[in-house]
Amino acid sequence: MATTAFTLAQKLAAGEVVFSAWCGLPYPLVAETLARDGFPAVTIESQHGLWDVGGILAGIAAVRQGGAAPIVRVPLGDFAMVSRALDFGAEGIIAPMINTVADARAFAAAAKFPPVGERSWGPHRAMTLGGVSEMTSYLREANHYVVALAMIETRTALQNFEAIISTPGIDGFFLGPSDLSIALSEGKNIDPLSKEVDSHLDVMIAASQKAKKIPGAYCHSAQRAAELAKRGVKFLAVSSDLAMLRAGAAAAMKVLKG
Repeated sequence: MATTAFTLAQKLAAGEVVFSAWCGLPYPLVAETLARDGFPAVTIESQHGLWDVGGILAGIAAVRQGGAAPIVRVPLGDFAMVSRALDFGAEGIIAPMINTVADARAFAAAAKFPPVGERSWGPHRAMTLGGVSEMTSYLREANHYVVALAMIETRTALQNFEAIISTPGIDGFFLGPSDLSIALSEGKNIDPLSKEVDSHLDVMIAASQKAKKIPGAYCHSAQRAAELAKRGVKFLAVSSDLAMLRAGAAAAMKVLKG
């Protein structure tokens, strides 16, 4: 398999920090533009974003066309979409609300071929986009070049963290700071930058490093992403396409209004 077609796994395996754009607007051109503007990865957000299946298919190709690695955050509990997005050519999958070892195993089963998982064969579009012509070559190496990140967002997930991160086929964790802050406050507050979220993140970073897994997190700003990179987080989703659009519009209006 031509490993140059799978940049996300290679960079993370080499210990590099990967910043990903976060794309909830359902337009492949937006995802491609974010890729062309320098992000090495673009995450298509289909849990809370507005993407349908056809859009995900086109968006993955558009991200690759823009020179970046396509990632998909799948909807809650939608492990069928895990395999489908990989068949479309995604290089990474982020799965929300992985709270137990059973959740982690179900996620890994959909993301990885045997003997690690139970992913069903059908990666024809992925092979085309990756320039892979031999089926046995893809089968042999795909597990190494598909990055499966389990979202940690609840008290239960924190309690089961070491078992989740140690599950075969789970390549790392991805902090959902807003939902975790809601869970930690018993639904009384939302503060993704709270000290309690931060303290749990430090514990998870250390545990994932010990397990030789990838620490990941969603960041509401570039400043936060840069800060967490210094603390050892290797995969960082930065802001969102809608937030960037609003920030650009606000900056323009500030000038126009004097």
